[in-house]
Amino acid sequence: MSENNIFGAIESLRLKKGADRRLRSGHLWIYSNEVDVAATPLKTLSAGSEVVVEDASGKFVAMATVNPGSLICARLYSRENSVEKSGSEKYSRLDQSLIANRLKQALQFRESYFSKPFYRAIFGDSDLLPGLVVDRFGDYLSAQLTTAAMDQRRDDVIAALDEVFSPKGIVFRNQGPFRQMEGLPESIEVAAGDVPELVELEENNTRFLAPVMTGQKTGWFYDHRINRQQLQKLSKDKTVLDVYSYIGGWGVQAATAGAKSVTCVDVSGDALDMAQQNAELNSYTGLFSCLQGKANDIMKSLVDAGQTFDVVVLDPPAFIKRKKDQRQGEKAYHQANQLALRLLAPGGTLISASCSMHLPQQTLMDVVKTAAAHRHRQLQVFSMGGQGPDHPIHPAIAETNYLKAIFARDIPT
Repeated sequence: MSENNIFGAIESLRLKKGADRRLRSGHLWIYSNEVDVAATPLKTLSAGSEVVVEDASGKFVAMATVNPGSLICARLYSRENSVEKSGSEKYSRLDQSLIANRLKQALQFRESYFSKPFYRAIFGDSDLLPGLVVDRFGDYLSAQLTTAAMDQRRDDVIAALDEVFSPKGIVFRNQGPFRQMEGLPESIEVAAGDVPELVELEENNTRFLAPVMTGQKTGWFYDHRINRQQLQKLSKDKTVLDVYSYIGGWGVQAATAGAKSVTCVDVSGDALDMAQQNAELNSYTGLFSCLQGKANDIMKSLVDAGQTFDVVVLDPPAFIKRKKDQRQGEKAYHQANQLALRLLAPGGTLISASCSMHLPQQTLMDVVKTAAAHRHRQLQVFSMGGQGPDHPIHPAIAETNYLKAIFARDIPT
């Protein structure tokens, strides 16, 4: 514990000289190489515990939770430093009260923006709750605890969610690379109440059943909501191809907007069965078909069959999950976009999306440009989209700004 620490039982985390500048400018993460381990050895700190972050001179910077085994060894959760004149302790703890307060702040914003309770309720760092992601499906919540700190405060999270949302059920989808990086086991469990296999949601006047117990991530992807709304404006009387469709997020919304036909492509048969079910849920009477297999293989077979579509949507998984994947990931984006353009009818619209944080929007634009040149197509970009308002961007954390979509119209020459 630091000699200057007046915070009682909470340990200090002393930073190297100058390492506090990034934090004081708004960032929330501390990397292990920024810690003065001579003054405050990381190995003595317990994963998930609270620490008082100090600058090199011992002055208070913030409150954080720590995980000495992770590259991001600490995450700020409060900048409050309120100590009574008597010297008694009075500081922010990451407890049920603080979590509930942050939940209420986030909920107030979501309710001011969305008329129905279907949205990402908490987006981790951007909502000042690092390590917590919560998607809301009406009376049901699907959540992820991605840090040791949040995992240890599981009961506080459940209690706070119950206090703020009064859900019928909460499921924890505790899977993925973030838990692996934190050294946490993976699991899926109903944490409170009862959660059905399928929950209903509504997005852009379209109904869906989402597999929150067995599907990808939390069961649904709210982040493309605004971009899918844009798709609806382009879909009436059109033939639409939805590649990497999952359960039909893009394709079914094109259908409800009056598409003449919709074709969904995904490697998962279960996901395509759900896409078909969601089309039926919305009483779609047009032609709705599903093709199971690897996206590039299916697109090549459609090219060989001479098929084209008025609208082609490419919304692949993250091809670039780490910086070392950059070269191969960009190659994958190039291949998919070139195939998509071979399937695009003259005058049609390509919607090319990426959820890879490591792929800048300009690089995706270059991918589309290069693919067009390779196919001797003239494209006109008329819109560029990002993530919806329920996935707010933290201005100091580039990693929270991850989603992009390019809307490009083919101009026949």
